[in-house]
Amino acid sequence: MTGHGFVFNEKPIRIERGSGPYLYDDEGTEYLDFGASYAVTPTGHCHPEVVGAIQRQTERLLYVQGSFPLDVRDDLHDALAASAPGDLTNVWLCNSGTEANEAAIKFARSATGRSKIVATKRGFHGRTLGALAATWKQKYKEPFEPLASGFEFVPYGDTEALDAAVDEETAAVLLEPIQGEGGINPSPEGYLEAARETTADNGAALVLDEIQTGLGRTGTMWATERADVVPDILTTAKGLASGLPIGATLCREWIADGAGDHGSTFSGGPVVCAGATATLDVIEDEQLADRAADVGGYLTEELRAAVGEDVRSIRGRGLMIGIEVKRGANRLLPTLALEHGVLALPAGRSVLRLLPPLIVDHDHADRVVNALEEVL
Repeated sequence: MTGHGFVFNEKPIRIERGSGPYLYDDEGTEYLDFGASYAVTPTGHCHPEVVGAIQRQTERLLYVQGSFPLDVRDDLHDALAASAPGDLTNVWLCNSGTEANEAAIKFARSATGRSKIVATKRGFHGRTLGALAATWKQKYKEPFEPLASGFEFVPYGDTEALDAAVDEETAAVLLEPIQGEGGINPSPEGYLEAARETTADNGAALVLDEIQTGLGRTGTMWATERADVVPDILTTAKGLASGLPIGATLCREWIADGAGDHGSTFSGGPVVCAGATATLDVIEDEQLADRAADVGGYLTEELRAAVGEDVRSIRGRGLMIGIEVKRGANRLLPTLALEHGVLALPAGRSVLRLLPPLIVDHDHADRVVNALEEVL
């Protein structure tokens, strides 16, 4: 394989800078970023508090390995534990969402002494070999098989199928509270509660993948809060450091006590920790979860009024919205970007995905609605 872009299909826009909810290309054209590079910039592009924290840390220390105690890492541990639901007070830091899910799978197997992992159809958990084995869509997996064994899939939202699959050999159930890559599919009422009950009854761990749903995106800090469910393990990444590479696996005590040996060279690097702590501070100080609930609710209502009859479905929560179109979603994205200056994402072939920075307002929502109305 040669060339610098073999992993990604490059878009015909060369981005040079970003500010708030906007990106700018090399010709100075402004784009309203309603994809946030897959939810990676919840505080907007280059938020001054996040940038300032990163700059100050780069002047003190770029890196030292994780066995040395660091105040900046301790601050992030404390901030994550304080933000987490229930008693998820043990924090493992890594470099990405797929690494966070790899750790979750390893921790659950080690703590339970079991190997079976129950995941869901249409679920997506990452591209490394363990997380990929827990991912449903075959197109992601075929070129890399054989993958890790011991994974069983059940239909998402089907409590009876889940209950039947979880047994005395199950180490964990791995779920997204809202499926992202699978098409923006919110969990049905009572589903997370049922997952919590059946895992507890069988001595298995409940792992909630909040890599895309967390950090205020769905209108609460964590999507699981809506169901008042505390998992045994919660994973987060994407927007945790406003664009710097980081992931985290949050665990209950019984998981942490039996987690076994796991490590990572760059786990909890000081610069990334500084950016992540500042990001959490901004999300709290600017009440971005509440803003996501408000603007997301407004945007969903306006979309339904403007284009509801032209699409199959509009679904999601907060500022995690999927629009299932009647023709291929990928065909709409270039027109949205090049003719209307709005960036969005696909979620499969038929769903247009909106994951904007949580700082957007009603005027930004109106612009997106108007653009989609014209394009559709």
